Amino acid sequence: MASPRLETFCCPNRDVATELVVSFQPEVFCGVCLGSASTGALLSALQLFPKKGRGSRTVSRASSSATILLLISACDMLGSVGIIFRSIVWLGFPDFVANISLVNQTDIWPATFCIGSAMWIQLLYSAVFWWLFCYAVDSYLVVRRSAGVSTIVLYHMMTWGLAILLCVEGVAMLYYPSVSSCENGLEHAIPHYVTTYVPLVLVLVANPILFSRTVTAVASLLKGRQGIYTENERRLGTEIKNRFFKIMLIIFICWSSNIMNEGLLFYLEMQPDISGNSLKNVRTAALITWMIMGVLNPMQGFLFTLAFYGWTGWNLDFQWQKSQIPWDSLSTSTAAANGYALPSGNSVNFHDSKKTPAMPSHQTDETLSILSEGNLGTNNGLIKNSPVYQGW
Repeated sequence: MASPRLETFCCPNRDVATELVVSFQPEVFCGVCLGSASTGALLSALQLFPKKGRGSRTVSRASSSATILLLISACDMLGSVGIIFRSIVWLGFPDFVANISLVNQTDIWPATFCIGSAMWIQLLYSAVFWWLFCYAVDSYLVVRRSAGVSTIVLYHMMTWGLAILLCVEGVAMLYYPSVSSCENGLEHAIPHYVTTYVPLVLVLVANPILFSRTVTAVASLLKGRQGIYTENERRLGTEIKNRFFKIMLIIFICWSSNIMNEGLLFYLEMQPDISGNSLKNVRTAALITWMIMGVLNPMQGFLFTLAFYGWTGWNLDFQWQKSQIPWDSLSTSTAAANGYALPSGNSVNFHDSKKTPAMPSHQTDETLSILSEGNLGTNNGLIKNSPVYQGW
């Protein structure tokens, strides 16, 4: 799971609230994390493997949103790998982990492992949130005809730059002046917690706004293109709206327990004695949400693949030269590309939007079909039955 408490645990003089949750049934908690992370990573990999009978799809050029969806899945899987490695060490080498809490320890490897594994997990899940924000921005820009393939460079700079900057800054504040003397008061811990949860809060606040504006813009496109607004157009708009809703629902389900847990632990930290009977329910709620975090955080990657691609099935296709990875068909930024592969396999070339004063109606169909694509068979049928598609 991903929590700033992982970095705080590396401090020998950590606060009592962190000690409460980390020391509660550590073997059980690590086993839960190991099982959830392993299951989530394996199912995510299964989702991304090419499947037989799902059809070969070709896009003339890689698009920024296709890359974003791939990177979201990759970061989630790598974050799960970090959780798996950390849990295995905790379960297999308890004496090694016990040395983390020793003061003036000459062996630097326990603290190095603790800090390194915690930063790895935090960095990758922070990158997931930044990529989700970029996905929302890209979805809106492509409908507004302002996104292109080249924007992926800007997304990389923003995502990795901000993720690394916030992670390093938060950890530096927490471990100042050294690991053995960190966490002397909340003034050291709060900046670290803020830098950890800023990307999550940004996604929870900004993404619904961007998704809502994208859905509104899509509805305008559907209603305004040549006066055609059939049942297929309505279903396309509904699929786009449902995809965005699923993404936000997964984020809320997987990370609401983290926010509740941090609130409970901060409340306990402000109490003079957290072991009092009056705080028993608060302690119990903190421990329950701590365990829930260990289950839900690593499962986020698999749930996202379901939202992006739907269930792709078990029938794997290992003939790599004849198949394509499914995320190639899930772009939202190919509206600025010069070519697009139709569901039937034929390619249509478009002129650059900067050189063409009028926006062709088939490019509107292209944008809508890409945004709503998730269930390959369903969406192909919607586009093929579209009057504009039939005019191609």
